[in-house]
Amino acid sequence: MKGKPSDMGLPVALALARAVPRIPAADALPGGCVYEPKWDGYRVAIVRTEQETIFWSRQGKDLTRYFPDLAATAEEHIPPGFIIDGEAVIWTDGRLDFESLQRRLTSSKRNLPALVSERPASFVAFDLLQAAGTDTRGLVLQDRRELLAELASWWEPPLDLSPITADLATATRWFETMPSTGIEGLVVKGAAQEYQGGERQWLKVKHRETFDVVCAAVIGPINRPEMVVAGLHIEGELRIVGRSSLLKGQPSRTLATHLRPAAPGHPWPTEVKSGAIDRFNSTSPTTALTLVKPLVVEVSADTAFSGSSFRHALRYLRARPELDPADVVLPGHLLRGT
Repeated sequence: MKGKPSDMGLPVALALARAVPRIPAADALPGGCVYEPKWDGYRVAIVRTEQETIFWSRQGKDLTRYFPDLAATAEEHIPPGFIIDGEAVIWTDGRLDFESLQRRLTSSKRNLPALVSERPASFVAFDLLQAAGTDTRGLVLQDRRELLAELASWWEPPLDLSPITADLATATRWFETMPSTGIEGLVVKGAAQEYQGGERQWLKVKHRETFDVVCAAVIGPINRPEMVVAGLHIEGELRIVGRSSLLKGQPSRTLATHLRPAAPGHPWPTEVKSGAIDRFNSTSPTTALTLVKPLVVEVSADTAFSGSSFRHALRYLRARPELDPADVVLPGHLLRGT
């Protein structure tokens, strides 16, 4: 590749995070914990060389053409020889707008300019992998952050530096208040950690809420369901909005006692495109559904809701047979996107 830094392979492997159920204590990681928001966008590394600017995804895909606005800004404000890890996001009315971001990556070349003009993107930087042609991954986070902050000191939107804190009370306040803006939770890093691409060296904790949804189908047999297929009434019809994570043992057996075969006139088909509902099985284009009589169930979900579906798997909690499925609708704050 032209302009490839001599000491780093491209696309560069990005560090990953593993999920944890609660905010880690301040001393949970080497050097003490550094907390920052978990942005709801596309993870990208901006690579600046003398010849070009490239936006690499976490999966190693070149996404540059989808972000011409950010590429132009990066060329102006980031010198050649820098590689910056961060998140491409779109803000709409003060809230992160993942749906608009998705539309960019599925749009045609003809339609993309209008989307860019209507919903400009921003980039939130949180780590530095190369500075002035020097590999910085061997530096500890605290030192990398100082270099990144120095670079970002003369930035202006749409380039931003992600806020951080070492104070657990502040991080807890962020965790409780930031979901109203679409922030998914927190990413936690060790101040003394070097950057280990491809490794789950960081921690992440997502803000979750409890919702009632309609279980109108399951994956697997009705007497031993493997997953709940969740629905909500949206614009007058019961739509599939996601699915649960895998049910095992007692939760599966307990749910089965509440399930009844579907009556004629069920609104859902017995087979759906896997990608339309998250991706039940990425290796199969379609997924078979076992239709059941609609039943209200309680689930736990993170804040990642876009358009009319949950992007991540739901956690099944319990059946609510005392509730009427007709009364279950999309929660107002998700409907409004606020």
